Amino acid sequence: MKTRTGNFPIGFRQINAQWQRDIPALVEWTRASDLEVIDLTTGSPAAVKAVSDAGLRIGSIDLPDNRGMIAADPARRAQALARNSDCIRACSAAGPQNYFATMLPEDPALPRSQNYGYMVESFAALAEVLEESGSHYVIEGWPGPGALCCTPETYRAFFRDVPSPSMSVNYDPSHLIRMGIDPLRFLTEFVDRVRHVHGKDTEILADNLYEYGHEQPAAFVERIAFGAHSWRYTIPGHGLFRWGEGLRILAENGYTGAISIELEDSNFNGAEETEKQGILHGARFLTSC
Repeated sequence: MKTRTGNFPIGFRQINAQWQRDIPALVEWTRASDLEVIDLTTGSPAAVKAVSDAGLRIGSIDLPDNRGMIAADPARRAQALARNSDCIRACSAAGPQNYFATMLPEDPALPRSQNYGYMVESFAALAEVLEESGSHYVIEGWPGPGALCCTPETYRAFFRDVPSPSMSVNYDPSHLIRMGIDPLRFLTEFVDRVRHVHGKDTEILADNLYEYGHEQPAAFVERIAFGAHSWRYTIPGHGLFRWGEGLRILAENGYTGAISIELEDSNFNGAEETEKQGILHGARFLTSC
């Protein structure tokens, strides 16, 4: 499957724990479903080889110790840098790869400026390792506890302070929408840094937004799985993002990567059968965009 605009290959991010343990089954289902890309949540050279040997594309690979890169203890940062560097060299032996991350500090209670300094120091060193193979670190702006590099302000500052071309964006419009940031304006500003894209969207629930707002948790109802009280993550086509326009911006600016469905949708998550359905529904929608 490919997108109509840009002809970008479509795949998915491997989040099901069982699939992580059974790479051959993962590869078999991907090929049988006409998907072309797998994002690996393991930095195993054997998994990388299995996916590549099957003629599939690897969208991104998770590194083993991202949080340790933003830790107060210098020895802890050095240990994480060494582990991640070894993983990059092993997985990039056959060619450049994308390495996925969210910039979450080990201790989110520390001042943000302090954690930011640890992040810059660690990733300036990691950039040298990535540049050896022409690989990229693709940063997703998930606004988790203490997260850095989520907003235009923090992405802009990070790329200023770690200017290596190896430092890149994993573009996921769902996080921008939930934060109230215009996802198309963000894409236009940072499109030259985008090396990977997640096919994920967000629905804003207007009645719930009136009832609960977005600053406090609700007092008497449970939050939505893969969401909160006034919003939820969805597959492409079930949220607010204008996928055709986003793909146009990518295509006109020379993007050559893939679109990977990241399934975090309460209508589909929970069982392998429905998760596969969700991935395929999202992928088929993208082929029409």
